[in-house]
Amino acid sequence: MALFWPRAYLAFVFIVLYAPIFYLSFYSFNSGGTMSSFDGFTLDWYKELFSDSRLLVIVLNTLIIALLSAAISTIIGVLGALAIVYARKRLYQHILLSLNNVLIVSPDVIIGASFLILFTIIGINLGFTSVLLAHIAFSVPIVVIMVLPKLEEMSSSLIDAARDLGASRFDILTKVILPYITPGIFAGFFMALTYSLDDFAVTFFVTGNGFTTLSVEIYSLARRGISLQINALSTLLFLFTIVLVIGYYFIQKRNEKTAVGVRK
Repeated sequence: MALFWPRAYLAFVFIVLYAPIFYLSFYSFNSGGTMSSFDGFTLDWYKELFSDSRLLVIVLNTLIIALLSAAISTIIGVLGALAIVYARKRLYQHILLSLNNVLIVSPDVIIGASFLILFTIIGINLGFTSVLLAHIAFSVPIVVIMVLPKLEEMSSSLIDAARDLGASRFDILTKVILPYITPGIFAGFFMALTYSLDDFAVTFFVTGNGFTTLSVEIYSLARRGISLQINALSTLLFLFTIVLVIGYYFIQKRNEKTAVGVRK
């Protein structure tokens, strides 16, 4: 009985979170064309979705932006985390960490408007480049936050042992530090990928004519009226996110088994 209420509360939270998604997905198979009543099962909305060449280009643009921004921000984020942990003075660590956290706690609207003003001043045309730079900028702090705990829990004796064995700084970085923090790197990459895929507010400000992403396109379609093509698109995007989460889970499990094997 003592565990009933916590479990009931957890179940209620999951229902509140996932019920609208399942409702949306359910009506993506409705032949009636509305979300008021289910008239019959059909895949026409998915066929219409895949026959829309413009929308397929937008999906490709979104994936390219997400993968590029996640990869670049992961590299920069790992370097940033190393700079924070191995800063010579504690004051420098606090300053760097505070600057890193600014983008995390700042509202997306402010970040998007700031990037819009910046790109306009320096003459960057709104489009692929502006969206990519903005996604890298707000993804880097996320990667830093995911990598920092792994760096902080790593014992300094590992680095000292590598130095005693004659390892250079590059060898220590590539053969000691990076392998140890690999789970944090993967976590940062997947988090950056997810944030890039579903970001709307920042992208809405920095995207231009002729280039858009899925989140902005879904918003534009929703403003025109109810279309079950939006349901189909959102369902596929949700399934893709689940695949990413499952992939990250298995990668994390494999890394944990590898770590246990090394300790033995």
